[in-house]
Amino acid sequence: MSDEVRILVVDDHSMFATSLGLALEREPGLVVLGTASTLAEARRWVATTPPDVLLIDHRLPDGLGGQALPELKALAPQMRVVLMSAAVDDTALVQAIENGAAGFLSKSATVEELVQAIRAAAAGEVLVSPALLARLLPRLSRDHVGAGPELTPREVEVLEVLSGGLSNADIAAELGISVNTVRNHVQNVLAKLGVHSKLEALAVAVREGIIDPVGRT
Repeated sequence: MSDEVRILVVDDHSMFATSLGLALEREPGLVVLGTASTLAEARRWVATTPPDVLLIDHRLPDGLGGQALPELKALAPQMRVVLMSAAVDDTALVQAIENGAAGFLSKSATVEELVQAIRAAAAGEVLVSPALLARLLPRLSRDHVGAGPELTPREVEVLEVLSGGLSNADIAAELGISVNTVRNHVQNVLAKLGVHSKLEALAVAVREGIIDPVGRT
């Protein structure tokens, strides 16, 4: 299987999108499929040539990127979505998490930070700082408490530790198990919850009442 990460950049500022695309193309293993300036163009791209990672601006001429995520991810369920913005309030970030975002990135980020974020998103990692994660998770919807799939006690424990924003290595250290075992647990959780990233798993776990992030330190 190819290690290439295919990227689509969606931003209505054509100079920014083009410059970003050119910068990413210079990075080994990253392939920019193209750029789009509207949600309508993004839908056409995703439906015909789905990227591995979608970099999408929060505000576009025909709608908000965060609100459009369910429709876009329905076209390409395995696609990871990173929301870009100069400034987004917590309400919009919570909605983006609930709608399947893999994380967020400031438009002021350096190219190095952007590349790291894209690679992390492609790997299904959480692109949210622990402090921001602790602030946002308790605000997620919990409308379907008790309706979630059955996870093992260890899988629930991994999710609870993951809600603190820890890496696989940190989770392994906290639980006293190997990193490989953590990876296996995470993959089992993703499969059972029907998601493709850790942040999506946390959103579903909170919504279904599998974990309760309130009060976790």
